[in-house]
Amino acid sequence: MRPLDTIAFALGSLDGNRVRTLLMLLAMSIGVAAVVLLTGIGNGARLYVVDQFASLGSNLVIVIPGRTETASNTAATIVGETPRDLTLGDARALERGDLVQRLAPINIGEMRISWRGRERQVPVIGSTAPILEIHHLRMDRGVFLPDEDMEIARPVCVIGAKVNRELFGRENALGELVRLAGFRCRVIGILGSEGRSLGLDTEEMVIVPVAFAQMLLNTEGLFRILIEARDMDAIDRLQHFITTTIAKRHYGEKDVTIITQDAVLATFDKILAVLTVTVAGIAAISLVVAGILIMNVMLMAVAQRTAEIGLCMALGAGKSQITTLVITEALLLASIGGLLGIGLGFVGSWITVQFYPALQATPPLWAIGAALGTALGTGLIFALLPARRAARLDPIRALAGH
Repeated sequence: MRPLDTIAFALGSLDGNRVRTLLMLLAMSIGVAAVVLLTGIGNGARLYVVDQFASLGSNLVIVIPGRTETASNTAATIVGETPRDLTLGDARALERGDLVQRLAPINIGEMRISWRGRERQVPVIGSTAPILEIHHLRMDRGVFLPDEDMEIARPVCVIGAKVNRELFGRENALGELVRLAGFRCRVIGILGSEGRSLGLDTEEMVIVPVAFAQMLLNTEGLFRILIEARDMDAIDRLQHFITTTIAKRHYGEKDVTIITQDAVLATFDKILAVLTVTVAGIAAISLVVAGILIMNVMLMAVAQRTAEIGLCMALGAGKSQITTLVITEALLLASIGGLLGIGLGFVGSWITVQFYPALQATPPLWAIGAALGTALGTGLIFALLPARRAARLDPIRALAGH
């Protein structure tokens, strides 16, 4: 029997019992669609994290006050304190390093901003002029923070687009005085950036000079110090410079944690990759269920078509040909169901993107191949038992329908 005849025979068998065929296709397509959709969502989450870290700039090193290794068993850790705060003096000392391209001290707080009776709660970022380049922020109107000594507490601010709309409406915000925590502050610029920076919505934030933020928040400590290295090769030497400089200023204590952008990104990438594969594996279990359904239905088909199989044997079909006929039918079911499932998975990914545009839930090629391969493998494995049973039928008894 030629391969085309085998496929035509299998298609005729599938067409002869359409309800049974549709049920098996539904089971297989749902399993494949689940794998494709969930891996697409996992891949989208990974790409989202990568984009978020890319927005932080390149060659970035983050200095955090406190060191887990040296303070894990102290009372300061229990109450949420660090051994020693980072200060503007520390930031100025680090800024003098030859390996430093840009440096921006960071303070973060939340307070009310008001103008002519209108007010709202906003996240306030205290920093310096280099934060604009480090975080790839974009101005819509006006100017950014003045490039001056970080210890000057100039009462000016740059507001996000949403803050501008809600407070000023169609009025021109530039040059207006707003109140932040009871202090007057002049608006000198409006951000044009969209998305998130430092984990905050750029349209809702207010940026002020870091020394002014310390006055507003009544603190001398810094939340973070962001440092951009001159190039990738300088990051290791920059980390050593930061550690030694801080130790000199903190009486020999290396009480800061240094995080590189690439290290954090690699960690998140591994975690999300493992989660994606795990979720895909869980979804693939449904393909095993579909395979069991195929096996049961094929066993029933063999029982119903006993006389037909006996006739084929009487006309000279061998055991291998009978086995091939049954397996071909199962593989056709698995492949058609798999292709339908891939289509459903892409439709589900498209719907997900419509609801969550930031999550580019595009299924990776390996997931599509793995889902289709698993479907075919499942169809093949679970078709072996019905195929062997069909091949072992006695031709005479089969012709009699026994």
